[in-house]
Amino acid sequence: MVKPLFMWAGGKAKMLKHHAPYLPPSCNTYSEPFFGGGAMYLHVQKTLRPEKCYINDVNFGIVNIYRNVKEDPAEFCGIVDTYQRQYLELDKVGRKRYYYDLRHEHAYNYEGWSAVSEAATLYFLMKTGFNGIWQINKNTNNRYGTPCGLLNQTDKVYDKANVLTWSELLQNTEIFCGDYSNCPSAELNFFDPPYRDSFADYGTGWGDTETGELLQYVNSLNGKVLFCNRCDGTNFFESRKGSLNLTTFPVTYTAGRRKKIGGSFEAKKAIEVLLYS
Repeated sequence: MVKPLFMWAGGKAKMLKHHAPYLPPSCNTYSEPFFGGGAMYLHVQKTLRPEKCYINDVNFGIVNIYRNVKEDPAEFCGIVDTYQRQYLELDKVGRKRYYYDLRHEHAYNYEGWSAVSEAATLYFLMKTGFNGIWQINKNTNNRYGTPCGLLNQTDKVYDKANVLTWSELLQNTEIFCGDYSNCPSAELNFFDPPYRDSFADYGTGWGDTETGELLQYVNSLNGKVLFCNRCDGTNFFESRKGSLNLTTFPVTYTAGRRKKIGGSFEAKKAIEVLLYS
C-alpha cells in the first residue's frame, strides 16, 4: 500500500472514508491545488486511475521534494541513504547533534546545493523531525525549523520502496508551486485549503477573506468539486457555498491535542465540513 511520503499536519488519510462516497466512479483528469501530503491523490490514483493529474502547493520545500522524487529518484534516494546510514550509526545524543547540524546546513548553506540535494536533505529532516509539524523559524533563516523527533528509529528512517512507487505515480502528474489559481482545473477537483485563521504549514495567514475568495473560485469551475475545511458552528460555509452541497462529519485531531491532568493526552474533537458538487 502506497503511503504519503511524510507526515503532514492536516493530512486527510483518516478522512477518506468520509470523502470517498462523494467521488465520481471515474475521471480522466484530477486537480489538487492544496497538495500537502497527498492522501486524496493516492486514493484517486489507485481507485479512479486518471490519465492526467495536476498538483500544486505554495510550500516550495515540499514541491521540490515531489519534483525530484518524480524526476531523479535514484539520486534522491542515494542522498537520503547516506544520511540514513550516518544517522543510524549514532546514539540518541549523536543523532540529536546530527539533526541540528544538518538543519543548520539546510537553513544557511544551501545556496550551492543542487535541487535534488536540497529536496533530499529536507525530506530526511522531515522524516526525523517532530511529529509531521512544519515550522519556520527566524533562527533557521526562515526555513525549515522543526525540532528533532524521538530519534528512536531502529533499522531505517524512510521507506525507499514507497518513494520509488511515488516516482512512478507522479509520471502522469504536472507539479506546480504557487497560488491555487495557477493549478489547472480538471474533471475532479479536490480543495483542502488551510483552516480559517490558520498559520499551519504555510507560514502565512489564511482567514475569512481568503476562504471566501477561494469559494467564489471553486463555484466558477465546471468540473466535479470537493472542498473540505473545519466547521466552527457558524453559517460561514452555508452562506458562501453557492451551488455546492454541504455535509458535515465528526473528526478527531491528533495534532494540537491537549494534555490532561495526570499526564495523558486528550485528542481534540471537531467537526469537518465538506462542500461538493
